[in-house]
Amino acid sequence: MWEDPERKELESESEDEKKEESSAEMPAYVPSGAAEAAPSGEIVIPAALEAHAAELLGGEHAEPGDGRAWYVVHCYSGQENKVRHNLEQRIDTMDMKDKIFDIIIPTIEEIEVKEGKRRTVEKRVYPGYLMVQMILTEESWFVVRNTPGVTGFVGMGNTPTALRTEEVAQILHRMETTTPTVRPTYKAGQKVRITDGPFNDFVGTVESIDMDRGKVRVLVSFFGRETPVELDFLQVEKT
Repeated sequence: MWEDPERKELESESEDEKKEESSAEMPAYVPSGAAEAAPSGEIVIPAALEAHAAELLGGEHAEPGDGRAWYVVHCYSGQENKVRHNLEQRIDTMDMKDKIFDIIIPTIEEIEVKEGKRRTVEKRVYPGYLMVQMILTEESWFVVRNTPGVTGFVGMGNTPTALRTEEVAQILHRMETTTPTVRPTYKAGQKVRITDGPFNDFVGTVESIDMDRGKVRVLVSFFGRETPVELDFLQVEKT
C-alpha cells in the first residue's frame, strides 16, 4: 500500500530473522466441533457461530460500521507486550484514538507446577502476532507500521488484509472460554517425583506424556522392578 523509505535500512538488516518468523501466516483457530471441511477443503463456519460473533464483538470490541476492522500485525516473537505498549504510546502522542481503537494479544491460561507450587501463566496463542482494530488509512497504517518491533501487516504484498468477523469471533471465543490446562515442566526421560496418590514421594522416570489427556506415564521402581504408573500432570513434579 504505502512504502516507508525510513524503515528500509532497518528491515534489510533483520531480513533473515523476519523471513524465518513470518514463513507462515497466523493460523486461523477453529473451535473443536465448530467447523466442517467442505469438499474443496475450505473451512465452513456454522451459522450459529457467525450469529454469536456479534455478541463476542460487543462492548469494547464493538464495530459500529464506521469502517473499522481487525488486522493482524506481525512483530518479533517474545516482544508482543512491548510492541503493544509502544503502539499505545504512539496512538496517544500522534492523536490517533479516532483511527486505532484496540490491540489484542491472543492468549490462553495454563497452569504451571514448579517446586510444588501451582501458578497460572498466560500462553500466547499465536507468538509473534497482535490483532489491531483500526480504520485503515495512510496515517493509521504509518503509525502502526512504524511502531518499534513491528515487522509488517499480514496481507497480500503491502496491502493489509482485514480479518472476517467470524475469524475474530473464533479467537475471542477461545480466549474467553478455554479452561486453563496444565503445562508440564518435565520431558520424557527426565527424573520426576510423584506428589500425590499411592506412590507419593516415589521418584521415577518419565516414559511418555499425553498432552491431549493431561496424563504422564512414569516408570517407578517397585519391588525391584520398573513399573509404569499413569498420573495426572499435577501429581508429578520435576526433581
